[in-house]
Amino acid sequence: MSEQQQQPGWERDAIERLAREGLVEQRRSRRWGIFFKLLGFAYLFVLLGLMVGNQDIDLAEVEPHVALVDLKGLIADEEPASADNVVKGLRDAFEAEKSVGVILRVNSPGGSPVQAAYINREIRRLRKEYPDKHIYAVITDIGASGGYYAAVAAERIYADAGSIVGSIGVRMDGFGFVDAMHKLGIERRLLTAGEHKGMLDPFLPEREDEVAHVRHMLDQIHQQFINVVKEGRGDRLKDDPSIFSGLFWTGEEALKLGLVDGLASPGEVARSEFEQENIVDYTVQEGLLDQLTRKLGSAAARTLVREGLLGAPLLH
Repeated sequence: MSEQQQQPGWERDAIERLAREGLVEQRRSRRWGIFFKLLGFAYLFVLLGLMVGNQDIDLAEVEPHVALVDLKGLIADEEPASADNVVKGLRDAFEAEKSVGVILRVNSPGGSPVQAAYINREIRRLRKEYPDKHIYAVITDIGASGGYYAAVAAERIYADAGSIVGSIGVRMDGFGFVDAMHKLGIERRLLTAGEHKGMLDPFLPEREDEVAHVRHMLDQIHQQFINVVKEGRGDRLKDDPSIFSGLFWTGEEALKLGLVDGLASPGEVARSEFEQENIVDYTVQEGLLDQLTRKLGSAAARTLVREGLLGAPLLH
C-alpha cells in the first residue's frame, strides 16, 4: 500500500478530484455544444433572410402585386416608424412598375407631430405624382394621434371593428416636485441666461405666463392637426365636435363618425379594391446584420438559460 493510500480519507479525495475533473470536462463539452448550436442558428437565419428577401424581390419584379408599407410603433426620428423609413418605403412602392396600388398598414399610437406631418405630406405628393396608383390606409390594432395624422392622407381608410381610432389632439407631459422638495428641505439652484430658459422646470413653481405660452403652442399644433384631418376626410366627417376633442373610438364607431371608410383587413382591401392576391412588403427593414444580432442574442439567452449557465429573470 502506498504512502498516499495509507493516509485517512484518500479514497474520498480521489473521488472528489475525479468528480471535479468530470464536471470541468462536462462544462467544456456543453460550451462547445452551445457554440455550435448558435453557429447553426446564425446559418439558418442568414438562409431564411436571403430566401424571404429573394422571394419578395422576384415577385415585385415579375408579377403584378399590391405594395404594402408598414407604419408600426412610435412615430419618431431614429425609430422603425420614422418619417425617413416610412417615406422611403412609400416611394419604392409607388415607383415599382409592377405595383398596382399601395396599402399603408397602420399600427401606431402616434408620436412626433413633425414626423407624422412629413409622412402625410409625402403621401399627398406621391398621389399627385402617380395619379393612376391608389393608396389606402388600413388600421390594424391602433391608428391614433400621429398614426391617424399620417393615415388621413390616404384616399380611403379602413379599420377593424375593434381597432382604436382617433385621439385627434396634442399633449405635453411633465411632473412637479416643488412640494416634495420643500418637505425634504432641498434647495433648487438654477442659473440661466434668458428669462424663460428654465421654463417648465419640474423643480420650480409654474408661472402662469409660461403655461399660457405652452398652451398657445399646443393649440396651434392641434389646429394644424384638425386642418389636416378636415382636408383629408372632407365631407365624409360627421358634424360632431367630439371628433377633435382627443377622444378615441373603436373602428365600428369611427365608421359612423366618418373617420374611416370601411371595415377590412389589408388582405381584404387588396382583393376588393385592387383585385389582387399578391402582396409585397416594401417596408424598410433592419439590415441583415442587425436582424441577425438581435435574433442571435435572443437565441443565445434562451440557450444559456436552458443550459443553466445564466439565471432566468424573475417576476416580482
